[in-house]
Amino acid sequence: MSGHSKFANIKHKKEKNDAAKGKIFTIIGREIAIAVKEGGPDPANNSRLRDVIAKAKANNMPNDTIDRGIKKAAGDIDSVNYVQVTYEGYGPSGIAIIVDALTDNKNRTAANVRNAFSKGQGSIGTQGCVSYLFDKKGQIIIAKEDCEKDADDLMMLALDAGAEDFSEEDDSFEIITEPDAFSAVREALEAEGLSMASAEVTMIPQNYVSLTDEKDLTNIQRILDFLDEDDDVQEVYHNWEE
Repeated sequence: MSGHSKFANIKHKKEKNDAAKGKIFTIIGREIAIAVKEGGPDPANNSRLRDVIAKAKANNMPNDTIDRGIKKAAGDIDSVNYVQVTYEGYGPSGIAIIVDALTDNKNRTAANVRNAFSKGQGSIGTQGCVSYLFDKKGQIIIAKEDCEKDADDLMMLALDAGAEDFSEEDDSFEIITEPDAFSAVREALEAEGLSMASAEVTMIPQNYVSLTDEKDLTNIQRILDFLDEDDDVQEVYHNWEE
């Protein structure tokens, strides 16, 4: 699993998010609320909350904002009514797209997601129609500029903690885990003081598809832009080789 760390894309996403921090903080705030409702407000006893906190920190969310979100969710636990929904579909030239959303109104979210696909000449499919083209994995990306360890030492640390794979790119290291091992590996790296550009359980495409037609490129970008603007949408996974 080498060659797809996509560190440049992560940096691009961060730059976009810096211009609209309210969006990413809203997304993570909802994840915090769900995690607290499911496992309580103490990160020591709630691995899902620990993982969301790590994601928040990777997105430069201030500690006091994280703490406020946990306290708010703990004090208002009965009002947390978000449900997780997943949509699968196709973009131009059969690009596979998965959309994860947290919503308090499934009809609204379904209509918005369907509209995003149609704006880019795509289509919503049935559950499972494209998810088989992805592997659910824990993915940790560390920028070389933020890492003082050499590649061999970092690899051994990750593998000893339970990582499945390790690869080195031009500007970053990528660590892949099974979903169940993600928390343990991330915590082992944190204990060594390592800063992570990205740390999350994600859907990694088994193969990537390139687009060359200008119309296709315009349409895939339209779909992704419309999904990005929807506050209910948490994550979008696709196999487009950007």
